[in-house]
Amino acid sequence: MSAFIDTLGSIWSNSGYATLFDFANGGYLYLIMIIVGCGLLYLAIVKEFEPLLLLPIAFGMILANLPDSGIIHMEYFINTPTGHPMWSEILDNGGLADMLYCGVKLGIYPPLIFLGIGTMTDFGPLISNPISLLLGAAAQLGIFATYLGARLLGFTGPEASGIGIIGGADGPTAIYVASMLAPHLLGSIAVAAYSYMALVPVIQPPIMKLLTTKKERQIVMTQLRVVSKTEKIIFPIMCTILVSLLLPDAAVLVGMLMLGNLMKESGVVDRIKNTAGNELMNIITIFLGLSVGCTTSANTFLNRQTVFIIVLGLIAFSFGTAGGVLLGKVLCFVTKGKVNPLIGSAGVSAVPMAARVSQKVGQQENPTNFLLMHAMGPNVAGVIGSAVAAGILINIFG
Repeated sequence: MSAFIDTLGSIWSNSGYATLFDFANGGYLYLIMIIVGCGLLYLAIVKEFEPLLLLPIAFGMILANLPDSGIIHMEYFINTPTGHPMWSEILDNGGLADMLYCGVKLGIYPPLIFLGIGTMTDFGPLISNPISLLLGAAAQLGIFATYLGARLLGFTGPEASGIGIIGGADGPTAIYVASMLAPHLLGSIAVAAYSYMALVPVIQPPIMKLLTTKKERQIVMTQLRVVSKTEKIIFPIMCTILVSLLLPDAAVLVGMLMLGNLMKESGVVDRIKNTAGNELMNIITIFLGLSVGCTTSANTFLNRQTVFIIVLGLIAFSFGTAGGVLLGKVLCFVTKGKVNPLIGSAGVSAVPMAARVSQKVGQQENPTNFLLMHAMGPNVAGVIGSAVAAGILINIFG
């Protein structure tokens, strides 16, 4: 009987339960993170908040905080003696999550996500109304305003850059910049970015209504001109060349986005276009979400920095929305009422959710108003804008 009891005691002491319920040594922190992960799963499954990435991120969070599971070894990637990933240790002793995280660390997954996004993006509204590019640029105000706020709170330049990019409302770009400049904050930045992206329909309308008058919200915009196939083919080629020459660090994101779009608009590579936009993008989404979720261990996630990142993320989205709307008001004045300022809020690159919010708020004031296609111009411009902003920040701090 004594041997049986000793065996049970040994099994218990070597199990994750012993660590989890060892509150004196901080086991409760793992329990908190598991609860947070379950909360994010609830938002993804029940509320359908960005489920494609939030679900694997949340499940990865749970896996990473199961004591003694050894699902990932972040010590091989960050704060290493040489300052570089310990590739030999990763290859010799790393597991599944370590191997998947290599795609994040090497900056492989976000560009491939951009490739898939490009196959589903229509730049027609932007080409038809080039002024939309200004609105997309103005909405990047959130990135740089939040960068300054993060610096004031004591974050370093690279850390502030990773936090600020949340304001672009572009999850893959946020992950890309964070993995390059602040990998130790990657989990917090990714969770904040995708959580707020899911809350765009909640965050944006109050800001839009606060900054515009009822008369402005009722403005009906004229129908966009039809864009030719030739224009749609030339645009991704010229955009890649011009942006990449100006900001080489943005070439990989912009290039993959435009390659995907060229596949779509050329009409001659339907097979690989469908693969990039469906199978490949779905596989990369799983790898990206799971590996990012696995970086959110209790030791690195539950701290004051994470609280600051969550707050700064909200500020970033708010400033981005405000920047687009305010420039929309300027354009409304300059064009003598031909531009509805509401489309400026779509300058954040949450495609097509932000454009739908512009449409919804506009129709609440004028049921005959259809702003969706007008808002898609700033919306897709925001995707380009966030990639350009990422290139600027990486160029400065990379």
